[in-house]
Amino acid sequence: MKYNSFVVLGLGKFGQAIADKLLESGADVMVVDNDEDIIEQYSAKATAAIEADLTDPTAIKAMGISNIDCAIICMGMSLEASIICTMVAKECGVKWVVAKAGSDRMGQVLTKVGADEIIYPEEESGIRTAKRLIASNFLEYFDVSDELCLVEMVPKDKWVGKTLKELNLRQKYGVNVIAIKDGKVEESVDPDKPLKACNPLIMILHKNNLSKLDRSIHS
Repeated sequence: MKYNSFVVLGLGKFGQAIADKLLESGADVMVVDNDEDIIEQYSAKATAAIEADLTDPTAIKAMGISNIDCAIICMGMSLEASIICTMVAKECGVKWVVAKAGSDRMGQVLTKVGADEIIYPEEESGIRTAKRLIASNFLEYFDVSDELCLVEMVPKDKWVGKTLKELNLRQKYGVNVIAIKDGKVEESVDPDKPLKACNPLIMILHKNNLSKLDRSIHS
């Protein structure tokens, strides 16, 4: 579902990163925090920038968030403020409430009081780092789904001069070459054309086969 209006409650590093990205996209963004200096920074760029105590339900209701599409609760280490903001946002009729949690237990509590989605920034950062390290031998790595990923890699030395038909990469590594970069991305792949060292391959594969392909680079 697409949302057009947002309120970001809590402007620590995480909240500011979200607010900045939303503002860059041209969205209607209200920001709220109890730090006067931070609110001053956002007063000229946000739709509304409000200084308020996020543990005070009355103050939160007074902001007029009932017409907001999505609320993002960013106080990951303050359970009290996160609970109050989540409950009040739902009571005010906000369509979708996203809450940052610092632990699984906190996430469970926030779900129980009405959060529609829980974000675990540290956990997600760790997952991204692990994926980057696993895919360190690839030029690019992208998640396609929970099961599939897209990688870009330079052909192995022993692949150079051979055709995709000869190499039979699908059988050996479970990959499908969907494009070859030759100055530009060539989507029409000729299986009978010899590979060149200077032309990276763009491939889609099941994540279970990622390590096998990664190891093959050094074999």
